[in-house]
Amino acid sequence: MITRWLVRRLARTVDDRLRIAPVVRRALVKVFPDHWSFMLGELALYSFVVLVLTGVFLTLFFEPSTAETTYTGAYEALDGSRTSAAYASTVRLSFDVRAGLLMRQTHHWSALLFVAAIVLHLLRIFFTGAFRKPREINWLIGVTMLALALFNGFTGYSIPDDLLSGTGLRILYSVTQSVPLVGEWLVFLAFGGEFPAAETVPRMFVAHVLLVPAVLTALIAAHLGILVRQKHSQFPGPGRTENNVVGSRFWPGYTARTLALFAWVFAVTFALGGLVQINPVWIYGPFDPAQASSPAQPDWYVAWGDGALRLLPAADFRVFGHLVPSPFLPGAVLGGVAFAGLYLWPFLERWRGGDGLSHQLLDPPRRHPARLGFGVAVLAFFVVLLVAAADDIIAKVLRVPVLDVLSILRVLALVLPVPAGVVGYLLARALLRGGGRGIGDVTRRDVRSVRRLATVGSRGDVEEESSTEGGPSTEQPRSTGAATGPAAGDGGPRIELWRERDGTWRWRYRADEVTLTGNQGYLSRPEAERAADTAYGNLPMLEVEPPGGRAAVVAGAVERAGRAAGRVGGSLALLVLAYRRRRRDRRR
Repeated sequence: MITRWLVRRLARTVDDRLRIAPVVRRALVKVFPDHWSFMLGELALYSFVVLVLTGVFLTLFFEPSTAETTYTGAYEALDGSRTSAAYASTVRLSFDVRAGLLMRQTHHWSALLFVAAIVLHLLRIFFTGAFRKPREINWLIGVTMLALALFNGFTGYSIPDDLLSGTGLRILYSVTQSVPLVGEWLVFLAFGGEFPAAETVPRMFVAHVLLVPAVLTALIAAHLGILVRQKHSQFPGPGRTENNVVGSRFWPGYTARTLALFAWVFAVTFALGGLVQINPVWIYGPFDPAQASSPAQPDWYVAWGDGALRLLPAADFRVFGHLVPSPFLPGAVLGGVAFAGLYLWPFLERWRGGDGLSHQLLDPPRRHPARLGFGVAVLAFFVVLLVAAADDIIAKVLRVPVLDVLSILRVLALVLPVPAGVVGYLLARALLRGGGRGIGDVTRRDVRSVRRLATVGSRGDVEEESSTEGGPSTEQPRSTGAATGPAAGDGGPRIELWRERDGTWRWRYRADEVTLTGNQGYLSRPEAERAADTAYGNLPMLEVEPPGGRAAVVAGAVERAGRAAGRVGGSLALLVLAYRRRRRDRRR
């Protein structure tokens, strides 16, 4: 009773001075979707909180210096050895500081979870189209946070100055130095001089504990602010439209669920930190430029870069007389192209599909087979690179030469993405055509029909269109007869769309002998698809010929061409009259 009175009194006091009651009231009634995939972003947020809490503890005992010192501590194997101050403080933190090893390992596990949650969250956004207007800014912020998380994870992995992290740091130095023209300047700025430099660990420490976390905190705040300002996206379903959000209110249902997730993240990361060993730097030993650890695998989130360096053959070449060393393409260009593609994807897809509408409803991945197939192909490529980072371990376990493992992985890196992307594309088309809700609903008949359509399309009878932004992948029959419906044998419920002579889009619902035509025309295809989704839910969509057949299309094209010719002719006539009038005025 007394506690409730104190809380109310404090709330009134704060509200009298700041007038925050309306803001808090709106926040408490905000609705969040109930789908589990929306918790991936919160998983990343709570992992970041654990990172900050454990990182503050570690900062109090870590000494970011490469100055030589003598280790004296509980770990007898190194007692009396000459090591760097950074390495000695890391070992001392692991064995001499109470709860130090728990904090170190929890920090490392939460870093792995943090990056994994960001990647999964980004994949969910990519495959469901949540990056479309009006959420392009949040997509750019998320990609930037992924890049910063990778960089900060690598710097934290490198500052203990052990032999394994030193080997990775040597690789990063070589990749940075391989950048033509500016490579030497970049390594001087980042590493403080020729490797190994005394300034490398202090500079990475400042970036790891101060600069990058500050930027990440600001980006997270901006990300959440935009999320609150904009309406939350949601999957299509009963009662869900472009103008509402169906789910749980922030208080009390969503608050209880999100706090439970935070408790689970906190408990699991600390359990891993206490029970599962990771990064035992006392086994690796201190860094020595003349030595390298073997086997040497980095953390998974940067292992794809190491795998690319192992797979691509060493080949230097020159461009306009400037040497381009072999680490440049796999180490710098591959990552740059990957992140440039992520940054540009929303704008490339909008340019390709011509969709400028705002989207509040997400698309099931099968609604965009081309996007799904491309994403699966890229993921398959990076999975091969990730496996290649462990080629020496694979060779040791299988007892085969490591060069044979490399040869197989090189072939897989070139070949595997294509069939993986094709399989993803065909499954999406089969799901879309059969109206199934999951992979388990796909039948052999669906797959055969998609393959048959693709085969016929290659002969010119049927034209296969890849998915466009704002609508599902479509099948457009090109038969010359009177029939304008979908392929024979497909009698299930579906939505048929077509373009009228005047350029507007119309749709109708068809199921066996039932046909219901919408009574309104739309300026773009995405608007027509949105109206059909609102009326009939998630049904397969087919683009068909107009009810008037191909003649209507031709007539419409002729009419539009005539109008365009009339406008051009009128404009030319006005220009000629204006020119003659100007000459006449000059003569006078």
